Amino acid sequence: MRIVVVGATGNAGTSLIELLRKDPDITSIVGLARRIPATKLEKVQWVRADITTDDLQPVFEGADGIVHLAWAIQPSRNLDQVERINVDGSRRVFEAAARAGVGKLVYASSVGAYSTSDKDERRDESWPTGGVQTSFYSRHKAAVEDILDGFEARHPQIAVVRVRPALIFKQEAASEIRRLFFGPFVPSWAFNRKWLPLIPFHHELRTQVVHSADVAEAYRLSLLGDARGAFNLAAEPPVTANLLKETFDARVLKVSPGLLRRLAELTWRLRMQPTPPGWLEMGTSAPLMDTSRARSVLGWQPRHDAAETLLELIEGLQRKSGADTPTMASRAGGFLRNREIRKGMGGSNP
Repeated sequence: MRIVVVGATGNAGTSLIELLRKDPDITSIVGLARRIPATKLEKVQWVRADITTDDLQPVFEGADGIVHLAWAIQPSRNLDQVERINVDGSRRVFEAAARAGVGKLVYASSVGAYSTSDKDERRDESWPTGGVQTSFYSRHKAAVEDILDGFEARHPQIAVVRVRPALIFKQEAASEIRRLFFGPFVPSWAFNRKWLPLIPFHHELRTQVVHSADVAEAYRLSLLGDARGAFNLAAEPPVTANLLKETFDARVLKVSPGLLRRLAELTWRLRMQPTPPGWLEMGTSAPLMDTSRARSVLGWQPRHDAAETLLELIEGLQRKSGADTPTMASRAGGFLRNREIRKGMGGSNP
């Protein structure tokens, strides 16, 4: 099989490339990205392309399957640019796949695509994908789901899979996650477990996480099988105050949602960090997912539980862990993180 991975150099993309290289059924892999790594990998051909402007059909010709992972989280202060990448770019990927005659399309959706829900009941894949309107990430994920609805109706011959994971973490993604969400003023030593005696949290922030390698396995299973439709992915148990307390041996300080939101809003407006408060609101409003369908239809079983995944992330943040791609390199923020500061904490893509 020949597989094209769109957005191959980020958190999930690097895990998927590694997994596909080990699969004897995969004969060649095209890793498409706006900035490609210098590293040469067996089975992998790197292709530089921008999904918002370049002709993608020639890259997709002859592919058995496409996995669309490309997505922008920054610059959070230029939402027109982010929407061009996320929504318009996704539409261009889907249309090019259809013109190239690709038989399988796997799209990286998210828990963020779902409409608001309470946290008292797990929601399966039938829950509406209207998004959380105060979060641009959630609005964009919902918009692309809507685009896919029309795409599937026009192209029933293409098997479309929508993978909806929880927050995706691994140790090697730590430097990228710090740049995208925390900014340059949070020191690495702050993530040392010895320095985590007190963690601010509130009960409405119950959420879920999943390890990047486990998400990659779901993509691989989606490519090799005949599955269609949506699949929720999350590790157990959900992230709660009790889980944080037990995992990090720390006290959890109960903070009101309003105070956390005001703090996020103030620090974002003052350009102290790159994350607008919509992310917090998505965390309090998006549902807890039922993953039964992925387990029964795909045969998916996560190898990492939620505590292991969180510990990996914290260890990676402390060690400034990264990977050998432009987006995930540990030094991508520049000397003393000067590149992040110059770009204005969400003012342009770090």
